[in-house]
Amino acid sequence: MSERHDGRRPDQGRPVSIETGVSPYAEGSCLIATGDTRVLCTASVTEGVPKWRERSGAGWVTAEYAMLPRATHTRTGRERNGPRGRTQEIQRLIGRSLRSVTDMSAIGPYTITVDCDVVQADGGTRTASITGAFVAVALAGRWMLSEGLVDRTFLREKVAAVSVGLVDGLPCLDLDYAEDSAAQVDMNLVATESGGLVEVQGTAEGDPFPRAALDELMDLGMAGIESLVAAQARALAAAGA
Repeated sequence: MSERHDGRRPDQGRPVSIETGVSPYAEGSCLIATGDTRVLCTASVTEGVPKWRERSGAGWVTAEYAMLPRATHTRTGRERNGPRGRTQEIQRLIGRSLRSVTDMSAIGPYTITVDCDVVQADGGTRTASITGAFVAVALAGRWMLSEGLVDRTFLREKVAAVSVGLVDGLPCLDLDYAEDSAAQVDMNLVATESGGLVEVQGTAEGDPFPRAALDELMDLGMAGIESLVAAQARALAAAGA
């Protein structure tokens, strides 16, 4: 197998670490690092649900996403007038991913809001946000159980996300910024620990790519998801969740 610019094999993800309890005021929190990408994920529990959901008898899980101004090589202005298009797309993706594994009826009249703030960006910020956001929500769920706000666990299974792509014609797992910016195909995969697909976002940046390449990228991505789910499990076990 050919090596990539950072010495990884094509099927090798970046080192992952998930540190829990980094925000003591949040009901659940973690700092996830995938290579040089770092995202702070906090889960906040508030009483009440959006108006359109009030008569449903079910709770709600939603997400917000932002990049700190110096998360990248040059300063990015804060989105003071509301989230821009890319930001809206990413936070909706995070919310959908979390809701796909959540039993809303078990949450009751509460909303869980996950804030994903990118501290440092080197590719894969949305996928790292989803993977970390799940851990934050799981910790918030443990807190809700301990406080008697819920009577059972509301997460059905774990969910994680990873990027894959064709770089110089080579299918690669977990692209960093250098690879992502040069990839002929860029794809984000969100899936559950049982192998269920939540979302697949894939684009050819130039020429169309063959179905066989898509199948290979999917296999790479699903193997990457397994590794990320294992990292989530270790972090939660270390936190006693």
